[in-house]
Amino acid sequence: MLWELERIIRQDAAGRGLTAGEAERGALAAGELGSAVTELATRATGVVLFTGFFIPHGTPPAAETDGPPGTVLLAEVLTRLEVSAWVVTDPLCAPAVRATARAAGWDPGRVREYPWPTRTAEGEFDPGSPAARDEWRRQFWEWARAERVSHCVAIERVGPAHDEQSLASQPRTGPVPLEEFRRRVRPAEQGVCHNMRGVPLDRHTGDLHRLFEEAVADTRLATVGVGDGGNELGMGRVPWEELATRLAGEQSGRVPCRVGCDHLVIAGVSNWGAQALAAGVAWQRGRLDLLEKHSPAAQLRVLDELVRHGPAVDGVTGQATQTVDGLDFARYIAPWEAMIHLLRSK
Repeated sequence: MLWELERIIRQDAAGRGLTAGEAERGALAAGELGSAVTELATRATGVVLFTGFFIPHGTPPAAETDGPPGTVLLAEVLTRLEVSAWVVTDPLCAPAVRATARAAGWDPGRVREYPWPTRTAEGEFDPGSPAARDEWRRQFWEWARAERVSHCVAIERVGPAHDEQSLASQPRTGPVPLEEFRRRVRPAEQGVCHNMRGVPLDRHTGDLHRLFEEAVADTRLATVGVGDGGNELGMGRVPWEELATRLAGEQSGRVPCRVGCDHLVIAGVSNWGAQALAAGVAWQRGRLDLLEKHSPAAQLRVLDELVRHGPAVDGVTGQATQTVDGLDFARYIAPWEAMIHLLRSK
């Protein structure tokens, strides 16, 4: 069953390349949706979800529509399974995440803001204090232990590119492609968050990835990454050269994220990966009824509220439309409809 869910979400509808030609090239992170679902369904006591991808070139500049809808859907299902759930994002994306939560009927008070990046009264970005962010993360983990957080899930959250140290630390069967890496990724581009065009995003996304890196390093926590383009948290589980080869364009070497995870879910659209996690967990727990609330009509309303009141924009077009990764709603929601049909037929 979970293999079939994974097949549904691995359509390369947005043309990213990570799930294209798998019959010839092999599938990246094959079967890890199943292991992630089982982790959440059987072991989760508290889950922190990371999301929010800011699009500075959007009209208007805003969080993108991929990420918050899937994240909140998963959080809502976990909550009704009596698994505590929270979402962490940054101040630029928090309005969009809260708008999504309100539209989906999930408590927006469970959205927590990392303290960077923020804007001054003049509209400039304020880098704030690194020491203050360190203290925020320390207090966060004290809170997380008290709340019995067991899992961290990153959904469409950008992370930093590789450097030579992270490249060398990745498990792989062959030699470290250090010379190729040096040719394709300049020193100034290493450790920097990039969008799919290879444009640096650090000024607009801050260093929330450090919180997820700390979760990955904590053996008491299990981590899940969900992404569709190679630059998201969790993608460091795949060797750099595998991602760089499958992505298109001269920028493909500097796009892959260095931050790994325990279970990596690769999907054609990240929201589909989050939907599949929610559907799989509900199925394993014998609670398919929890999915009825998230009908296609309900998800269209959520998307509409997100775009209008977040605001939010399509990450591909940069426009404030009820689309995700350039897909109109009918094409975007088709995998969810296929997942529901599959689960009901079993």
